[in-house]
Amino acid sequence: MKIIVLVKHVPDAQFDRHLTGEGYTTDRDESILSELDEYALEAALQLAEARGGAKAGNQVIALSMGPSGAVNAIKKALQIGATEGVHLTDGALAGSDAAATSLALAAAIRHLGAGAPVDLVLTGMASTDGETSLVPAQLAERLGLPQVTFASSLEVDGGRLTARRDADTSSETVEAPLPALVSVTDQINEPRYPNFKGIIAAKRKSITTLSLADIGLDPSQVGHTGSWTSVLSAEERPPRTAGTIITDEGDAGIKLVDFLAAQKLL
Repeated sequence: MKIIVLVKHVPDAQFDRHLTGEGYTTDRDESILSELDEYALEAALQLAEARGGAKAGNQVIALSMGPSGAVNAIKKALQIGATEGVHLTDGALAGSDAAATSLALAAAIRHLGAGAPVDLVLTGMASTDGETSLVPAQLAERLGLPQVTFASSLEVDGGRLTARRDADTSSETVEAPLPALVSVTDQINEPRYPNFKGIIAAKRKSITTLSLADIGLDPSQVGHTGSWTSVLSAEERPPRTAGTIITDEGDAGIKLVDFLAAQKLL
């Protein structure tokens, strides 16, 4: 199997997030591999290992789009177990919204499938920065692939995949022919951690760098120019104000009820 997993370099949730530049893009100085993408990567590795792994010709390709720092997300994916990495990077990509991002990624995936066809594209349920969940659906449309969203289990048998989608009160099982695109939830598996062997092995794995010219896109199709949406203004969230303190002088219950009523919570 040839599986492409989309991995994204996102701001570390342990730090405050900031916007930068005229286009109000996300500051990615303190960034890591998106946690939700690790579930997609683990699903891909399990499918490949069930078929004999890399020795049997199975490929798990970690594809990331972004500036130079995004290569660190690919390196982490290689340490976890991906067989190779691809970094789509070009100055013109800066400021791309979901539509422009999906256009670029679709072109990159077509490029990667020129030799041997891609069997499966896996993504996380969302990125932990934008959290739009738009790119998987747009990508499936651009590639003309059947799409299964929010899969909490995934199996592939021959030329078909079977996935379970869990809702609040029910679950459904869906099937789709390959090639296909699947977004997975954080309930599908327990991602593995890079071990010493994996970290050493990752140094011998290749990372291919692609530009817009390599995938046949004009700079005007991406970035701020090619985006369907733009941020017109942004400001820091105001600091939290101090809460109301109720001192119990025998009437705390009454004061609490009065406060809740004033806030229209009762």
